[in-house]
Amino acid sequence: MRKNSLRILSSILFGVLISNFLVAQITAPNLSSVNLGEIHGNIQLDAQYYIPDSTIGAPNVPEKMLSNGFANLIYTRGKFTAGVRYESYLNALQGFDSRYLGNGIEYRFADYKSDQLEITIGNFYQMFGSGLILRSYEERGLGFDNALDGFRIKYEPYKGIYLTGLTGKQRSFMTEGPGLVRGFDGEIQLNETFAKLADKKMKVMLGGSFASRYQATDNPALVQPLNVGASAGRFQISRNNFNLNGEYATKINDPTIANGNIYRKGDGELLQANYSVKGFAVSLGAERADNMNFRSDRNATINNLLLNYTPALNINHTYSLLTFYPYASQPNGEFQMSSEVNWKAIKKPDYKLDITVNYSGANDLDTTHYNSSDDLTRQGYKTNSIFMGKTVIFRDFYTEINQKFGKKTKLSLIYAYQVYNKEVIQEPGTPNTIYSHIVVADLSYKLQGEKSMRIELQNLTTKQDKQDWAQALVEYTFNTHWFAAALDQYNYGNNLVSERYHYYNATVGYIKGASRITLGYGKQRSGIFCVGGICRQVPASNGITLSVTTSF
Repeated sequence: MRKNSLRILSSILFGVLISNFLVAQITAPNLSSVNLGEIHGNIQLDAQYYIPDSTIGAPNVPEKMLSNGFANLIYTRGKFTAGVRYESYLNALQGFDSRYLGNGIEYRFADYKSDQLEITIGNFYQMFGSGLILRSYEERGLGFDNALDGFRIKYEPYKGIYLTGLTGKQRSFMTEGPGLVRGFDGEIQLNETFAKLADKKMKVMLGGSFASRYQATDNPALVQPLNVGASAGRFQISRNNFNLNGEYATKINDPTIANGNIYRKGDGELLQANYSVKGFAVSLGAERADNMNFRSDRNATINNLLLNYTPALNINHTYSLLTFYPYASQPNGEFQMSSEVNWKAIKKPDYKLDITVNYSGANDLDTTHYNSSDDLTRQGYKTNSIFMGKTVIFRDFYTEINQKFGKKTKLSLIYAYQVYNKEVIQEPGTPNTIYSHIVVADLSYKLQGEKSMRIELQNLTTKQDKQDWAQALVEYTFNTHWFAAALDQYNYGNNLVSERYHYYNATVGYIKGASRITLGYGKQRSGIFCVGGICRQVPASNGITLSVTTSF
């Protein structure tokens, strides 16, 4: 059914393009004076040829070569926009869910926008507030895409008042989930709506939202609610250099596979504050989630058909060894906190000195679980306090110093101490908490003309897991078009001497305008890749990689 609708809408979009062209041909003596609209888009291809390597545990790949491909085509004319995205998984790269299989137009939409009204049909992404009850989005590197397919209306009935209503179904790989999603969001910017507040220094926003899932019952042994609703309220207050925002969300009983089919209600809270002046900034944050795993299918697992989002407050690291043990959000029970200070100690352009200190962490909740003989066992547990429990899930103490030495040299120094509860985050039933120290040195130097060189050294020490690691990287830029890089990631401290592997990699790349091509060869260790608390498992691999991106 969905494939038929894809073909129908794709034909309509193609017909719009053709009809605009024909109308212009018939009615315009001078074609150049007619607005035919604009077509833009982008193309991405990621492919890998896999080489068998049993030493690092790389799985066998019968196809030898796998690829992920994407092509977006967007047409815009005046207030009308339409687009399609063609996707190809032949077959999907290792580490991506095998349910990504085949090709087709997996995203298509038409949108009309006037001064106060916007209507979208087809696929779209949407987030209410900070996403505690609804967030549909795409993170291609994770293989995550929970786009909605349906109908959305945005309306501004009065200055400063913004309303959004939607209904649809969520994407589930190459098809759709069974649940019907409906939602409404309203927001008012008080200083825009009320003329008397327009010139006030304090700016205030208030908002509220509601989202629900309808799904027919599929387990006669359980009393399953057909409609599961979640609601949230939020605010934002800013004055001069200070900003405070928060959101509270609640969800009715929602027995699912993810929470063990308990009937307990859920709630979540998010509070963030920041203050900044020239050369100095400080931010604080706290987030709490209690049974807030909300999906459009009660039987979905892992990352499939997530309807809401519980944000991870820790830093999204980019250096490899800092990402060895990343935090994955625990929507069924977590209390997160974060704090950060940024200080521009030296502001001279050629001798800037920036210092960043960040601390983030997460604990479980203070709960008491019911015994199986208890009449309340279908509630699962009770929460004893709104604050954190005793079990540490994650800690990250992070310090970064960036120093420029003249116009050519820049040095970054990083130290981080991390605590990673592997049993909670990654492998239930296998008690193992990892304590690690990581240091990074990143030196960049501009040579003559357009040439430059970057040297990166990293080291991770721990007594748990696979013990100590080191990484060295050299990157050389020849000109505005060509660059090359080589790295070696070495597990030098592994207690098993026979498993002290080198994971080396060499890459060459070419850039011209909006196009970029990279070709590489090397080994990839197994691990977890995360963005914003959403993660996927990456298997070990050895092979040749090709990546091509372009936009027009």
